[in-house]
Amino acid sequence: LCLAGLFFLVPFIWLISTSLKSSDQIFSYPPKWIPKPAKFSNYREAFEAIPYLKYILNTMKTTSLAVLGNVLSAPMIGYAFGKLKWPGRDKVFMLVVATMMLPFTVTMIPLYSLFSKLGWTNTYIPLVLPDFLGTAYFIFLMRQFYRNLPDEFMEAARIDGAGNWYSFVKICMPLSKPIISLIALQTFLANWNDFFWAWLVTEKQSLWTLNVALYNISKNQFIKMNFIMGLSLFSILPVMLLTIIFSSQIKKSIISSGIKG
Repeated sequence: LCLAGLFFLVPFIWLISTSLKSSDQIFSYPPKWIPKPAKFSNYREAFEAIPYLKYILNTMKTTSLAVLGNVLSAPMIGYAFGKLKWPGRDKVFMLVVATMMLPFTVTMIPLYSLFSKLGWTNTYIPLVLPDFLGTAYFIFLMRQFYRNLPDEFMEAARIDGAGNWYSFVKICMPLSKPIISLIALQTFLANWNDFFWAWLVTEKQSLWTLNVALYNISKNQFIKMNFIMGLSLFSILPVMLLTIIFSSQIKKSIISSGIKG
């Protein structure tokens, strides 16, 4: 496993190496893995040449709102499917799960057409609003988790006069912290790494997220490749750190959701 891991680390090592090279070493043959000398000043020059912090803030804004949207919507919808009894509940749930089989390439054009007619393109609404309306996969996770919670908890609360909302907020939400943490983390990773949808709905440079900015900047022939590599390195560090820090939390939440296999 360690040897396989090293194999997958090769692109990341090359990324770091290239970001520290001078311009004449980048395309040298045979390739040099260790830059001599290592130019740490490339990072400072890259930040000065490109409004990198602005793109970071744009990405943080859309990602934070998307995380908030899923953390609010998925538990409520999952609770409705998992613990409340209402006509057609299972059929509606199957319909929600069926949407997971639709690839983004199928829904992309209708979604863009809808947001365009509403006048919401070139805003952050298309990047954030779908998360506040619920994501099928996260709804499925929350529903599985709530179905595994003993009904005795809610029945005891009802005897004391608590309603569904009180049971949800005071009993279910505290118990579902691991799975909510997983939803928050996966939403963060998906939105931080998102490129195509953000590129499609935001044409103004002032609205570019980090990945869109890096794509457009990389087409500029006057921007050095070592600058692009340095900026790319800083764009993936948050994702790597969060994955490493919360890896145990991810395992715990998958186990607690009751999903087998």
